[in-house]
Amino acid sequence: MMSTKKYRIRLTTDEQQELNALVSRGRAAAYKQTHARILLMSDESRSDGGMKDADITSALGVGQSTVERIRKRCVEEGVESALNRKKQLRRRQKRLDGEGEATRLIAMACGEPPEGRASWTLKLLADQLVECEIVGTISTETVRQALKKKRTEAVAEAELVHPARSERGVCVRDGRRTGGLPTAVRWE
Repeated sequence: MMSTKKYRIRLTTDEQQELNALVSRGRAAAYKQTHARILLMSDESRSDGGMKDADITSALGVGQSTVERIRKRCVEEGVESALNRKKQLRRRQKRLDGEGEATRLIAMACGEPPEGRASWTLKLLADQLVECEIVGTISTETVRQALKKKRTEAVAEAELVHPARSERGVCVRDGRRTGGLPTAVRWE
């Protein structure tokens, strides 16, 4: 039993020339060239009526679902949309907004650890951020990434005068150190 294509592509002469030029120049991103080749091979207005999906996948080394998605996007949204990557609609909002909350995190990490503790752990910092109502919820990995990013920025801006003397280590739960934190970055 032969399945029929749901999305059939018929390119105009101008579109064919534009896609051929994009592929022959070789200056566009690799994914864009691959998408253009998929469209050119799928074009049913060619003399051979267009290639089958299986032939396109083996010729270009892409998956069948990729060929189907590109054809669908071309039919529904146009050639230009099929050439470009699909825009991500479900991006997560960052837990720490940047300067304000991250600076408070740094200040907390540079301050004295809780009573009975020798140093801050990522779990303690995360719990303290929630307790102080700086964020609703936060993972230890987000805390680690924020500390790492702020430390890199502080080093880049030369806020560390004597790194060996001005760092206070933050330990993860198993006792390993994540790296030092500049005491120059304090929130009062």
